[in-house]
Amino acid sequence: MKECIESWKKLEDKGFELLLFDDGNASQFIRAKLGPRYERAYAACYHPAMQSDYFRLCFILVEGGCYLDADDVYSGRPVDHYFSDGRLGVQPLCYDLATDHMIPPSVFTRPTAYAPSWIFYFNNNPLISVRRHPIIEKALARATEALERPAVGELPEIQSTTGPGNLTQTIVDHGTETGATEEMLLVLHDWESVASTKWPLGYRSDARNWRLSNRQAYPRMSAQTKSEWSG
Repeated sequence: MKECIESWKKLEDKGFELLLFDDGNASQFIRAKLGPRYERAYAACYHPAMQSDYFRLCFILVEGGCYLDADDVYSGRPVDHYFSDGRLGVQPLCYDLATDHMIPPSVFTRPTAYAPSWIFYFNNNPLISVRRHPIIEKALARATEALERPAVGELPEIQSTTGPGNLTQTIVDHGTETGATEEMLLVLHDWESVASTKWPLGYRSDARNWRLSNRQAYPRMSAQTKSEWSG
């Protein structure tokens, strides 16, 4: 994980400031910048990945910039052009129900590419945005309201409550309401040339992987686990 994080330090020479957050300073940021309602919603996130989903919306709304997952590795390609026009930059994804595999953007972004078993959505990593972007504002409001609803029988589903499902639904709703999707959204179809996710990491095979803990009570983290999560 440390190697992944340090790969982005190349951008410091380009004038970028790199910030790393853990549970404690993420909560402090939310309390200071957005207030107790949002801090309570953050505390209701029952898994570290869910906390990360929620926090990135808070941070990007307030500060703008670029939010990245800590397990992404930077390739060294230029990124300045993604910040040029004020649109929200998001990565498109496609999942094939028939094969149980992701479809590469180089395949599903072709003009005629389509299969009935494909599911299209937007990732919430990265998020590239100016401050107070209306889509981020709506996505945060939607996630906050979902976290405030009383739990009935089971914990809320992570992806649709705070993750890519929440962001995708917000983008669709915003486009339907305003008709201004192209003016507000930059689709990062080439993001895989900038960053790649490093999959062989220890936490992917245990409860720290949200896919293995979705809608399940997450065990209290030990000091060692907290240290691993904070990088």
